Amino acid sequence: MERSRSHGSLGDAHSHEEQDASPEDEEAVDADGCVRESGQLLNQHFTPNPHAGLPVYMTIHRVRRLILASIDDPYTLDQLKDPRMNTLIVRPLVDRLYDPDDVSVVYCLLANRVQFLREQSYQVHQTVNIARATLCELVAGRVLRRFHEDNPGRAGLLLLANILVAGFEPFQNAPEEILRENRHLQWPVQKRGGYERKLTALEVAIISESKSFLSSSACQRVVDAVYQGRVVYTPLSFVDILPDHYKHKPISLYDPRKAPLLNHYRLIVPRSRSIIEVCQFVVLLVLYILTMVHRNHLKFTIYEILFIVYTAGWVLDEFAAILEHGWHVHTQNLWSFLDITFIVIYGAYFFVRMHGLAVGRLDQGRALDILSIAAPVLLPRIAFNLMPDNMLLISLRAMMRDFTVLTLLAVWCFTGFLLALRWLTDTSIEDGNRDAPDWVTVCKWMLWIWFGLDGTGIERSVDLHIILGPSLMIAFAFLGNTLFLTILVSMLTNTFSKVVEDATAEIQFRRAVLTFEGVKSDAIFAYRPPFNILALLVLLPLKFLLSSRSFHRVNVAAIRVLNAPILLLISVYERQRLWHAQNRRPHSPSFFWNFSGFSPHGDILAVFNADPPQAIVDEIEEIDDLSDDALENEFITRPTREATLESDLRRRRRLSSSSRVFLGTRAA
Repeated sequence: MERSRSHGSLGDAHSHEEQDASPEDEEAVDADGCVRESGQLLNQHFTPNPHAGLPVYMTIHRVRRLILASIDDPYTLDQLKDPRMNTLIVRPLVDRLYDPDDVSVVYCLLANRVQFLREQSYQVHQTVNIARATLCELVAGRVLRRFHEDNPGRAGLLLLANILVAGFEPFQNAPEEILRENRHLQWPVQKRGGYERKLTALEVAIISESKSFLSSSACQRVVDAVYQGRVVYTPLSFVDILPDHYKHKPISLYDPRKAPLLNHYRLIVPRSRSIIEVCQFVVLLVLYILTMVHRNHLKFTIYEILFIVYTAGWVLDEFAAILEHGWHVHTQNLWSFLDITFIVIYGAYFFVRMHGLAVGRLDQGRALDILSIAAPVLLPRIAFNLMPDNMLLISLRAMMRDFTVLTLLAVWCFTGFLLALRWLTDTSIEDGNRDAPDWVTVCKWMLWIWFGLDGTGIERSVDLHIILGPSLMIAFAFLGNTLFLTILVSMLTNTFSKVVEDATAEIQFRRAVLTFEGVKSDAIFAYRPPFNILALLVLLPLKFLLSSRSFHRVNVAAIRVLNAPILLLISVYERQRLWHAQNRRPHSPSFFWNFSGFSPHGDILAVFNADPPQAIVDEIEEIDDLSDDALENEFITRPTREATLESDLRRRRRLSSSSRVFLGTRAA
């Protein structure tokens, strides 16, 4: 209660909602613009793990014991949020697990959620593990919220960032015998000076689809700061194609005014990288259209050569993105299925085209015809990039996943009908029936019946067998067109309803995925296609010939030369807008125009831009007591409530008269 009362004043309540302030000029900033905390060396190029001493292994098993002892029955998220359940189960767990000096508690809770969901996959008829996984997510969100409440301002933002994006290992500080017997081998493990095998709480929340946790205000505060580049850190990855781990930056704030003009680290900021990726894809789309407009089956055009080279670099960038955090995280991206589809189409086109070049017959194979089917994939991808928060596109991605799974299952199940009809066709041909169709025609008939377009297959089935042919076709039509399509429509409707039901959580979840994937550690991402291919061919051999420091210098010099215009634009923009936009300060009229003056509702927005004066704050605090004793007492009796209201009315009248005197004095 003492902790809660410390936030009872209006000033503290307002500080929890205010935006993070800009770094002060007198704070220590290193050569890369990172604000260093007290005790950190400015010239230290590799920061050791500050959380290496936390007992992560013990905390994980402690959390599991507490969760198992707290819940034995299946509950939903709404039931666990009930006030009674919150008092009996959730709040005691938060009080037990919250430790201001241990930032790994949230990670341990989410790790247990992953384990409970895994156990549930082996126990179909018992849903208690789902309830336990939900409880882990709920408690993790409450613990993170308590960190957020107890640590306002920029120091609190750094603490929340350490909780969510600092790396932890499940076996951290475990006994040696446990490490020898149970630790799984990972291949390959690249040396990172003590940061190997680390996972972040944000990544664990993404792979466990903890959408309620990711949509919390505390989590989104960190996600927005990382996305905009106000909080910077060195990301952790599974494997890098072109590793450069000479420097490891700690989690810190970024001051663009004291950073170098060409700061190559800004290329891994998610906001900047998302804009760069959109521009790269637009270039790819333009080259694709020019290739198809000027296509020539007999020879290579200049547009096709440019398209092949540039797309090869784009595919390398996509492959590195998959290796960065793994397939599971990458597929959570909104447009990942479109990228994978295009890569498959491009691979088939490239193989056929190169085979024709090798045999001297480019017109054979019709490779450009294969490439033409990429148009339905590339054009919608632009819409996914420009509108990542659109619920229609988010729902479309979820429904495409269900549609693909059910379609593959249907094809698998109905292959037996195709085999039976083909064998009947062979028998009919052997009996001398010249009207018997071939198996390709039978496939077409079955496809038309599946979608309910044409019933020719049922009419002509007598050509296969007078009894068995119609029986198989009618059975296929009943199972496919009636049952499977009905199930498909029901599944898609249910998926759409679930997505729309919690639209805010879905949008915040996609933002978290986009932000987490946007922070890249691999040096290959700093090179634009097709220069990344050149960097791979030149710099990767140098990695084995030069020292870590020399290779880092060569790599940084090449990145700054190739990306000088982009880095210059980023630096100019961030020096003016990085912190001002977050603080909602009005821009200078000489550079930006404020259009709120043309709206009759502009004052509603403007009244919240500036903090009220201290005299107004003190007066409001005297009127409304925001202490937890007044807000959380739900069992106050009626006479006491009436007396409280009467006392409050008298106090309002007294303060109203004093306010008139105060305002009259100011007017005078």
